[in-house]
Amino acid sequence: MAQHYTYIVFAAEWPFWLFFLLSLVTLIVFFALRERKIRRASAKEITKHHALVNLELHAFQAQMDPHFIFNSLNAIHHYILTTSTDMASLYLTRFSRLMRLMIGNFNKEWISLQDELDALELYIQLEQLRFDEQFDYQINVLPDVNKQFTLIPPLIIQPYVQYAIWHRLLLRPQKSGGQLLITICKEKDRLFIQLEDNGVLITEILDSTGERQASGIDIASERLYMMSEKYHMQASIKALQVYDASQAPTANRLIISMQHIGARQSLAG
Repeated sequence: MAQHYTYIVFAAEWPFWLFFLLSLVTLIVFFALRERKIRRASAKEITKHHALVNLELHAFQAQMDPHFIFNSLNAIHHYILTTSTDMASLYLTRFSRLMRLMIGNFNKEWISLQDELDALELYIQLEQLRFDEQFDYQINVLPDVNKQFTLIPPLIIQPYVQYAIWHRLLLRPQKSGGQLLITICKEKDRLFIQLEDNGVLITEILDSTGERQASGIDIASERLYMMSEKYHMQASIKALQVYDASQAPTANRLIISMQHIGARQSLAG
């Protein structure tokens, strides 16, 4: 006990400059670590931003698919040559409106649900014309969803619709009778976008090399999850099959869920 008391007295008699030096070193270390933490956080945010911008660019490129543009222009040319001027004019008008909407929505993080559905419907109508109306579609927006004041990330729904058309509805053995149903509703503070089709019951499409041909929906999914993390939207994507009373699969269903974002709501997260 006496030795411990002697140590305390000795420590208390340390010169002032030593305490000042230790305090200064402590402050320097503290601010250096704090600066490093801030720089790491800033670098992480910059990396996320660049990744999101890159995904947006790839999403735009996927939607501006060269095959879709070429085939659309080829269909317009076909209607002109077959003297179907009314169909050519209708096709050209819809195609130009779609291009204008797609370019106008590019680089936007948020657009109204109305704008997204306008572009989506034009796209579906062009595909209907191009494939001789092998399928019908219906878009139902329930009354509790205000299309003008509901915000969603652009280029989110269309890739899944394209996938359903190209890889399911058009692969039906029958060349007619395809059905695509899009339903949008809201429950409490959650927005639900449901896609249902009666195309072939395939969960993954493989090409000759065994690689999945779904880059468009992969990009859409990654963008949605990054937006969800940034704005705390708690987004989710769920794919499942619909069964009849005898438990036989009859349709494909995809549900996109996210926090409902209103036009007047803060997006700062």
